[in-house]
Amino acid sequence: MSFTYAYARPSVTVDCVVFGLDGADLSVLLIERGEEPFAGQWALPGGFVKMDEDLERAARRELEEETGLSLAWLEQLYTFGAVDRDPRGRVITVAFFALVKTLDQALAASTDARDARWFPADATPALAFDHAEILRVARERLRGKVTWQPVGFELLPERFTLTRLQRLYETVLGRALDKRNFRRKVLALGLLQETGQRSSGAGRPAALYRFDREAYARLSAEGFVFEL
Repeated sequence: MSFTYAYARPSVTVDCVVFGLDGADLSVLLIERGEEPFAGQWALPGGFVKMDEDLERAARRELEEETGLSLAWLEQLYTFGAVDRDPRGRVITVAFFALVKTLDQALAASTDARDARWFPADATPALAFDHAEILRVARERLRGKVTWQPVGFELLPERFTLTRLQRLYETVLGRALDKRNFRRKVLALGLLQETGQRSSGAGRPAALYRFDREAYARLSAEGFVFEL
């Protein structure tokens, strides 16, 4: 396949912001670059789009090649096109983001990535390119997402307490929530089912819940207003 153009043209890359919940902390997946530019620095997983693949396919390929992760769900985030964002030349990147359970994911860095690790989303090392800006935009999208689409199925275990669900929302939003108000609103949505079981360990046992898969899927597709 050959191409002839009478004008200069940019290259296109994809970058992936993968968030995970590790205990009560929100983490982000980063790779250590093995090649210039920015060799030895941390960055979001990503790379150049091939001529025969669409954007999402490219994002999935780069993510799997550099981290070993194969994800069922990716959402397109934003396109970043500052003229000087890449020292190699004029490069436009399309960013994607995803939510996963970090403890379920085994990492395996490969290709041009020396290493792949989870870092606290609020305490990452200095990032290559404009990846700090991409991460900032992804955090904003995630904060907005929890007010119009249920978040938790991708991050929580099958059974969980209302306290753990509230802690997830507080972690995403970066602020404390009123316990009584949160529980009243989340139970009114009708997306939780009581399991009849209670938590174990120190302290007073708490009721365990699970997501109603059908209600969760419906609300995810239709959207809702969840003012917190």
